[in-house]
Amino acid sequence: MDYQALYQQKLTTPEKAVKIVNSGDWVDYGWCTNHPVALDRALAARKDELTDVKVRGGVTMWMPEIAKADDAGDHFTWNSWHCSGVDRKIIGKGMGFFAPMRYSELPRFYRENVSVDVAMIQVTPMDSHGNFSYALAASHLADMLDKARVIIVEVNRNMPWVYGLTGCEINIADVDYVVEGDNPAVAQLGGGGEPTDVDRAVAKLIVEQIPNGACLQLGIGGMPNTVGSMIAQSDLKDLGVHTEMYVDGFVDMAMAGKLTGRNKALDKGRQVYAFAAGTQKLYDYVNRNPAVMAAPVDYTNDVRVLAQLDNFISINNAIDMDLFGQINAESAGLKHISGTGGQLDFVMGAYLSKGGKSFICMSSTVTGKDGAVKSRIVPTLTPGSIATDPRSCVQYIVTEHGMINLKGLSTWERAEAIISIADPQFREQLIQDAQKMGIWRRSNK
Repeated sequence: MDYQALYQQKLTTPEKAVKIVNSGDWVDYGWCTNHPVALDRALAARKDELTDVKVRGGVTMWMPEIAKADDAGDHFTWNSWHCSGVDRKIIGKGMGFFAPMRYSELPRFYRENVSVDVAMIQVTPMDSHGNFSYALAASHLADMLDKARVIIVEVNRNMPWVYGLTGCEINIADVDYVVEGDNPAVAQLGGGGEPTDVDRAVAKLIVEQIPNGACLQLGIGGMPNTVGSMIAQSDLKDLGVHTEMYVDGFVDMAMAGKLTGRNKALDKGRQVYAFAAGTQKLYDYVNRNPAVMAAPVDYTNDVRVLAQLDNFISINNAIDMDLFGQINAESAGLKHISGTGGQLDFVMGAYLSKGGKSFICMSSTVTGKDGAVKSRIVPTLTPGSIATDPRSCVQYIVTEHGMINLKGLSTWERAEAIISIADPQFREQLIQDAQKMGIWRRSNK
């Protein structure tokens, strides 16, 4: 097959390609760094011709052009699988909504539950075999594109080529239109600044629990990043990686010689992940690097896969938690913040792993916009808040005041343990709340 000839036959302009979109269509932008740029701009220019166009995306790194106009919501509706700050702004405009999911199930959603009229994503340039790499996000893209009636790829020369499992590339034969974009720099995600004393205190408690040869999953945020930095500077060795999101902390560990993956029962020697976002350091590291491997999220987050990886260590953040042990990692009351993502997958998967441990970490307090200090440990979750991790699944909880393991504890034991890692200024009130709720029995009375 003459791949170059086929490429030229399908090559068109963004303006011509988006003419395929009709009012009422479901359009998919893919995931995170793969969201289109030139195609998004061209679709936004057609705004006044279109109504009820429903667009899907997730972990949005920049404001889409289709969402910028004051009357954008009269023409487009944004649907996010996982909210970033940009997604929250779109929702705040009244034209965006969140789509709840466990991230591991997303490929199946596309196979069984949702429709896609037009898919448009950024990809790498085509190789000599006619393939485009999904670059930083294998995620659910293969199933999404399989479901699409029309597939448009936007080539970006700055996208890194990432090796991976089946489901990480698409061939020119399966593409309807090719657009050559403006080759923008890949959007970067910073590390969140210098770690705080609280970050360091929490990270220290967790790192002490990690054995040599462990397999790691890190969530996004200051505390998981601090854990990664501490591991890079520690004496730990022969660690592996199997994670949902690949972040700069893993690159730091790799450059420090901590990551060999030699003890992994699956994908030995490879750092496995569903999608990646970080700084240019990360993008340079993963580009055609055989040490890393992209994979669809129904592989990376499958608890049956995680159970086969001994000493699996999962480290994630929380917004707050209650005295029953329910973890909220995605909303502040009715205000949506992020999403379930893969947190519950990894909480469950780590516990199924031989020697595995799941850590949920958070500061014990948060300071509101009004300057008031509030406890992140509350009697019951605020009405509207989402229980990301049910009390029955939670294992280790860590704040700067200590670490507890909730497995096997009754309600009064849980309340006592959880209050022990709350900020001291709130403990007496939490005890009174626990008494009113009928879950208090001081064991050292």
